[in-house]
Amino acid sequence: MKIGIWGAGSWGTALANLLAGNGHLVTVWSIDAKEIEMLNNYHEQRDRLPGVILHSSIEFTTDMEYATRDKELIVCAVPSPFVRSTAKAGAGFVSEGQIIVNVSKGIEEATLTALVEIIEEEIPLANVSVLSGPSHAEEVSRGIPTTVVVGSRDIKTAELIQNVFMNEVFRVYTSTDIAGIELGGSVKNVIALAAGISDGLGCGDNTKAALMTRGMAEIMRLGVAMGAKVETLAGLSGMGDLIVTCTSRHSRNRNAGYLIGQGKSYEEAMSEVKMVVEGVYSAKATLLLAKKYNVDMPIVEQINKVLFEGKPARDAMYELLGRDRKAEV
Repeated sequence: MKIGIWGAGSWGTALANLLAGNGHLVTVWSIDAKEIEMLNNYHEQRDRLPGVILHSSIEFTTDMEYATRDKELIVCAVPSPFVRSTAKAGAGFVSEGQIIVNVSKGIEEATLTALVEIIEEEIPLANVSVLSGPSHAEEVSRGIPTTVVVGSRDIKTAELIQNVFMNEVFRVYTSTDIAGIELGGSVKNVIALAAGISDGLGCGDNTKAALMTRGMAEIMRLGVAMGAKVETLAGLSGMGDLIVTCTSRHSRNRNAGYLIGQGKSYEEAMSEVKMVVEGVYSAKATLLLAKKYNVDMPIVEQINKVLFEGKPARDAMYELLGRDRKAEV
């Protein structure tokens, strides 16, 4: 297949390497000319994936039209705040029924819209799907066994994408629950901030396990209210991604949370992590969705207060612990 990838960060280049290794013809686009120059000169994403030499067949370009027109499949791998602007920029080069696979995670704060819907709004003639799951680029780029799920409104499209991406170390399942896949992948980043904050405060494994479990309860409450399937949220794009994002040393959300737990602002934490921290962008949107659907999400509420209202993280923790007594289910 001829495949175009929008985004030359860690995830975009990791997937480019995987797809080129599967025998596909891959072109990677970035708006950043210096990034493309580095990739062309060294065939290595030195800023994000140092030490991973990319397949020599991969092309890198700043020409959106070249990376999009006549490609059989497009992968959207830009950070969530830039999905709408990128889709708008590429819309004129997309043909009727062209497949776009969103691999970014987040919710647009201004509209409370998931990323697949944003792409569909900007490129209505495209056939848009989502690929998600516990899949840090640092490990996928090195061939470490990984399993994800692809969601499409049409199962035949999901199966086609499954065949394009799947190999002996990258297993892909299919689903038609796009809403559940996107919600799990977005809100788990907010819970991962909480898990990182607990580490930064010096709490232990008990605390993190509690945050992950009760965070999953919050994700499921919101997901069910929005029409997602519980099975999806309990699967790779929900529970699976939550586990890896809350615990991994590769997790930018967990790492940013750790710094916030140590007393830094979210701006300072994002600057130190040096990557887009999706949970910060999704936190407000998740809280607004909770209010819209009348869903109780106390962890998400406290994270918003820590991030945007200056509430000390330790105070937020004790407020969660001191809530009224209640049954677990």
